Amino acid sequence: MTAAPFDTERLLFAPAIAKAGAIPTVFAFPNEYSVGITSLGYQVVWATLAARPDMQVSRLFTDTQESLPTQPELVGFSLSWELDYGHILDLLESLKIPIHAAERTSAHPLVFGGGPVLTANPEPFAAFFDVILLGDGENLLDDFVNQYQVARRADRSNQLRQLAQVPGIYIPSLYMVSYEGKDGAIQSIQPIEANVPSSVTKQTYRGNVLSASTVVTEKAAWENIYMVEVVRSCPEMCRFCLASYLTLPFRTASLEESLIPAIDRGLQVTDRLGLLGASVTQHPEFEALLDHLNQPQYDQVRVSLSSVRTNTLTQKLAETLTKHDSRSVTIAVESGSERVRQIVNKKLQNDEITQAAIHAKAGGLSSLKLYGMVGIPGEEPTDLEQTVQMMRDLKKAAPGLRLTLGCSTFVPKSHTPFQWLGVNPQSEKRLQFLQKHLRPQGIDFRPESYSWSVIQALISRGDRRLTPLLELTRHYGDSLGSYRRAFKELRGQLPDLDFYVHANWSTEQVLPWNHLQGPLPQATLVKHLETALSHY
Repeated sequence: MTAAPFDTERLLFAPAIAKAGAIPTVFAFPNEYSVGITSLGYQVVWATLAARPDMQVSRLFTDTQESLPTQPELVGFSLSWELDYGHILDLLESLKIPIHAAERTSAHPLVFGGGPVLTANPEPFAAFFDVILLGDGENLLDDFVNQYQVARRADRSNQLRQLAQVPGIYIPSLYMVSYEGKDGAIQSIQPIEANVPSSVTKQTYRGNVLSASTVVTEKAAWENIYMVEVVRSCPEMCRFCLASYLTLPFRTASLEESLIPAIDRGLQVTDRLGLLGASVTQHPEFEALLDHLNQPQYDQVRVSLSSVRTNTLTQKLAETLTKHDSRSVTIAVESGSERVRQIVNKKLQNDEITQAAIHAKAGGLSSLKLYGMVGIPGEEPTDLEQTVQMMRDLKKAAPGLRLTLGCSTFVPKSHTPFQWLGVNPQSEKRLQFLQKHLRPQGIDFRPESYSWSVIQALISRGDRRLTPLLELTRHYGDSLGSYRRAFKELRGQLPDLDFYVHANWSTEQVLPWNHLQGPLPQATLVKHLETALSHY
């Protein structure tokens, strides 16, 4: 391992000088440095911890590390990608820490984790963590460290019980799950003793100063990019969308107090700016932000946007992106069928999609990328034909504009109205149908792997019984065949693959995350599901 990547970093915060008795901590990202340092969430958590004088923080990646403490008290992981769990186990082993929390003693550090994967559904990974932080780090991180300071001299068991009293801190070992037989549904999830909270609520930061990069480096996957979070969550609430439902309410960064000062701070060290958020253009002052970036002093700045809401793709936006060295823009349309878009609550008409393409071309962009999905609940073969027709219509409406359709398979996500609905086994054939009909038209069709979608659904809806399966597949390799082989080996000890992936679940059954409260109560999610089903 080498420390070379750290030499290129330009920091946008001041790390504290650790005082005597500071908590020796390892904060890890379970992937290579270039991937981890491009994660805004990882950057911000690291900076929050490193800015505290009572913390002595070292970073760890799969390919490099800072100088690590010989006896860390805390080891943390930020998990953004489900299949990175194998790297977590590798890194724990490299630190000589048992991978199962139950096997750790007072001689071992507390292993904590956070990030979107663990906030959504930590249960398949519960055995690996002592502590899981659910939700936004802004308040939760300091609450966690402060409570750990209070409990620091207690024995391990009492440390965990004291941490469990902090809102948003989930201690998996303090909850017992019972099942209707080894391969049946979950019967109940209960705290093991009376003073442990019966449920843990995801923590939501409600301020109007959102995240921005704390480090810029040429070694990042997006070289030298400075990222600014413009909005958090999404007001559209598409019924499959974890990024909307799990992160509610929709929050926007203040233009004058947050966005402009953050942008100016970052552009002192780089000329590459990334504006992040699930629905950036729905910021109420987005036009004013464009005007700000169109000033002469920003002429040399390269600007990139995450996905744009289709009916906000104006010619002015396209011109601004073109001026700032962007060649393409991405919109999420889900389907060419208006009926399917009604099912998922995508408030979008076909003529708005056409208009977006026309504006993209008129504004000087050379490419338009669209996100679509197959296997959406209620989708029929005729809906796929409408997607093909939509893409043909776009080609006619904006000749010369390069069209790309990236297409995934519907995967049910926890805390959304579609969490009860399974993956459509016909999805792979539907991806093949689109490929067959779009590529001859000169449309760049990019399907996501159906096999990966199956694995994603398995982990998304998984419970604690998946732990031995995850350990087996770690050694077999991350392929669908490896997962099927592991299910065969563990037959009788957990439900089959179809139960987790393809089955429609009853709204009455106990879900693996029933003891973990997201932004909306389950009754509200059921109502949203019923509305969707009414459009079938």
